[in-house]
Amino acid sequence: MYGVEPGDIFLADCPARLAVEVIADKWAVVVLWGLNDHARRHSELIDLIGGISKKVLTQTLRRLQTNGLVTRTDHGGVPPRVEYELTALGRTLMGPIRMLTEWAEQNGDAVLAAQEAG
Repeated sequence: MYGVEPGDIFLADCPARLAVEVIADKWAVVVLWGLNDHARRHSELIDLIGGISKKVLTQTLRRLQTNGLVTRTDHGGVPPRVEYELTALGRTLMGPIRMLTEWAEQNGDAVLAAQEAG
């Protein structure tokens, strides 16, 4: 893959490590999934996600913007109306996120059991 040996896949300059760094944030995958269907306002994301502060959501959205996964559109007006939406690049993550979700549904109980036993 990309001229990288399998044992070197997570070295500093490898694409796989970059991918993990982009989505490893606690809230990144949840926010991306929240934008899966359509553009949403900040307050809509707060209500949809639950448990995330306004500050943390703002920081997460900014990181996702910086990585080219989310766009921010300011529609102006009073009060200001800003919406966030997945970019084409961000939409490419929906398949892998769906696979992770399926894995969690199939294996969540086993992980919880291991945590309790540990």
